[in-house]
Amino acid sequence: MKRPAKKVATDRSFVVALARGLEVLRAFRPNDGLLGNQEIAARTNLPKPTVSRLTYTLTRLGYLTPVPRFEKYQLAPSAMALGYAALANLGVRHLSESYREELMRQTGGAVAVGGRDRLSMIYFGQSRNGLTLGVQLDVGSRIPIATTAMGRAYIWALPGEERASLLRELREHYGSRWPRIRDAIERAGETVEKSGFAISAGEWQDDVHAVGVALKLDDGTGPYAFSCGAPAFRFTEDRLRHDIGPRLVAMVRNIEAALGGATPRLIEEQNKKEENKKLKSGGKIARMVAGIR
Repeated sequence: MKRPAKKVATDRSFVVALARGLEVLRAFRPNDGLLGNQEIAARTNLPKPTVSRLTYTLTRLGYLTPVPRFEKYQLAPSAMALGYAALANLGVRHLSESYREELMRQTGGAVAVGGRDRLSMIYFGQSRNGLTLGVQLDVGSRIPIATTAMGRAYIWALPGEERASLLRELREHYGSRWPRIRDAIERAGETVEKSGFAISAGEWQDDVHAVGVALKLDDGTGPYAFSCGAPAFRFTEDRLRHDIGPRLVAMVRNIEAALGGATPRLIEEQNKKEENKKLKSGGKIARMVAGIR
């Protein structure tokens, strides 16, 4: 992780000390347990003396709890309260719950909703029924934007300039792996344009297949993205394209309509609309990623 001060050194409104304190809190991940100053320094790229001062300050403010026996820290209730407050204000999380539960019952897949966290998507809603997707995911889990169905759907929901900026960050992050990942993102864009959903079939986890659909709102928030995934033997690529994908598109469009106060669109109408979309080879999608090489 890069130190934010490097990118904003000339921004006089940017408070570096605050940014560094938040980086320390971000270093704690689900199921981490305890972290010491050395581990936090490694995750944040901050000098250990700086980390020591920050953890002391965050402890005094009630955001970290020290565990003297191990000379480590854990997130305190005050820090967790920030996350719960954010979740409580995400109307899409609450409104989508019944839709997610219904799709989970229909398909047998795990249905999640998430938003962007730098180069990751972070889950803030998850519906599953004892299903394991190769890795255990729950609210607060992060997954990569570039290789997951949820992340790819999000990428293609961004305005052009924001998408180009994100793709440049991804290019820098992945280095020599970028050409292969870029090509997969371009193919995902074609699928989104044609069918309304993105696919990741074993590209993030070998044994996980999923589809993703973006949710766009008119209130300036988001975009967000939903995914429906399962072990590869349950969600074959053919089923992703002809069953799971269209179902997830219909679900997300219904949620958009509900959030807008309108009557949800019929699944049959949405499917017909998606089937009628055409994409010319080398056309719009190829042009949108031109230059991100």
